[in-house]
Amino acid sequence: MKSLIKTLLGALALVAVPAFAQDAAVVVDKGDVAWLMTATLLVTFMAVPGLALFYGGLVRSKNMLSVLMQVMVVFSLGIVLWAFYGYSLAFTEGSAFIGGLNKIFLSGVTIDTLADTFTDNVKLPELVFVAFQATFAAITCALVVGSFAERMKFSAVLLFTILWFTFSYLPICHMVWGPGGYLLEDGALDFAGGTVVHINAGVAGLVGAYLVGKRIGFGRESMAPHSLTLTMAGAAMLWVGWFGFNAGSNLEATSGAALAFINTLVATAAATLGWIGAEAIFKGKPSMLGAASGAVAGLVAITPACGSVGPMGAIVLGLIAGVVCLWGVNGLKHMLGADDSLDVFGVHGVGGILGAILTGVFTAPSLGGTGGDDFSIASQVWIQTKSVLITIGWSGVVALISYKIVDIVVGLRVPEDEEREGLDITAHGESAYKF
Repeated sequence: MKSLIKTLLGALALVAVPAFAQDAAVVVDKGDVAWLMTATLLVTFMAVPGLALFYGGLVRSKNMLSVLMQVMVVFSLGIVLWAFYGYSLAFTEGSAFIGGLNKIFLSGVTIDTLADTFTDNVKLPELVFVAFQATFAAITCALVVGSFAERMKFSAVLLFTILWFTFSYLPICHMVWGPGGYLLEDGALDFAGGTVVHINAGVAGLVGAYLVGKRIGFGRESMAPHSLTLTMAGAAMLWVGWFGFNAGSNLEATSGAALAFINTLVATAAATLGWIGAEAIFKGKPSMLGAASGAVAGLVAITPACGSVGPMGAIVLGLIAGVVCLWGVNGLKHMLGADDSLDVFGVHGVGGILGAILTGVFTAPSLGGTGGDDFSIASQVWIQTKSVLITIGWSGVVALISYKIVDIVVGLRVPEDEEREGLDITAHGESAYKF
């Protein structure tokens, strides 16, 4: 009886396969769609409330609301700009450096249009892909505000965001992920945004820290975080949301997403341990701020590598990131002499650079990565390094020009008396706390 059933099922399969294959030339899988919508929500959760609370807890209480406001409004602005023209310039065919305008205002994007995944015949509703990538663009802009927190005009923050989003984020995004993009064609590996998001934002933040200038009393007055409780909660939300950021970038609910998922878990845990371990050795005590910062450093560093390295490589990468980024927010920060308020460059810039370059190492199959048999560490590291240098140069120049334009148009910095009183009251007429 069993053999008869097998025979019948086999015959039925032979009859059904040709018709099914014909119907399934293009597959839109409900699981993929559901996962990408969930991932989009997770990335939104990273920004609001995650990033907002992480940053908010790090500033002084008189500036808490201003940081929450900047993160939420900049994120919102990025979403709208993405829908207006960002998606078109990033993800349509154009030159090697920027896309075209044929999908401006989402022209031609309907409930029936489809977007590609990494599998030839598997597609997504284009609206889901637009939404997912919108959250990447928006949170990248929001990351930058941490560098000039507590002293920049709100109008200046918004005008800078528009300029930098247009002339830095979109070209870098197209070069790395867009059709015919220069760095994509060069073979650069950036699974979820080491260059596009973290190096890009970190460099823009560092330039801003220089041009806006140091906070009044910097180096003389206490500027300790006012609520490490909120910072820890924000870091935890970032970690949870980052699974959407990294595993969502696989675009399909497959084993590729599972690899990115576990790498996001283990690299972050390793970086947390690496940071507090180094902190205990060099400073005498491990701190809650260090644990939270280490987690974010691990998340940043694994982002470009999460889809191509093995879990053991991810752990090693995380441990290295924890130690290197600790140096980034201490030794390197003092060497640079900039008041990068919330260490955007020290964590996102340094972590992004480290992760992007080491992706070229740990992707090697001999180290547990997914590279092919002909994978060359030396060759890939050189390609990765070129992508890092191009991103640093592009973002730095665009940021410099954008800040200068903003300074001419509206001015960068609030008056001294307003900075001393705090931006919550002077910029927004509200206070985070009632004393």
